[in-house]
Amino acid sequence: MAKRTASATRQDAVASIVEDWRRERPDLDTAPLEVFGRLHRAFLRYSAAISRPVERKGLSMAGFDVLTALRRAGAPFRRTAGELADSGLISSAGVTLRIDRLEKDGLILRERDPQDRRVVHSRLTDEGLSTIDELFSEHLENERRMLAGLTPAECRQLARLLEKLERSVLAAEDGAGEAG
Repeated sequence: MAKRTASATRQDAVASIVEDWRRERPDLDTAPLEVFGRLHRAFLRYSAAISRPVERKGLSMAGFDVLTALRRAGAPFRRTAGELADSGLISSAGVTLRIDRLEKDGLILRERDPQDRRVVHSRLTDEGLSTIDELFSEHLENERRMLAGLTPAECRQLARLLEKLERSVLAAEDGAGEAG
């Protein structure tokens, strides 16, 4: 049993790093590293896994985010560039470039608003709708596989803890802005 634990410790890079720091700087509290190190490593693996199906379709993750935002909008599956930027996962800086690429690929159309010609909406085409419906189903199944090692209760608990962590990180950012 001890041999198995030693093997598991060697495979856990964060535990090894924390152990090194405890040896080299026992005066430091490495507890944050245990959380953020694992979160970072899990995120890197997660990012690689979710991007594969998207890239197979010739899309970037940024393009996937635009398509999902349009799909979530409901029929007629359209939003302005500003609405896309405000939708959660898309930064305003790259929205126009993403829209250009998706339009070129035939997945969205730009349409002027009939009441105000200054307003331009991006709308999913039929091909864009079928593409994002297929991809998003695959995306969720991929995420389900990644969560298979957790019980439903653990998933709910982790989701609550991550929400709390995000609020804590935002509060720390707000506090750092005030101190600086």
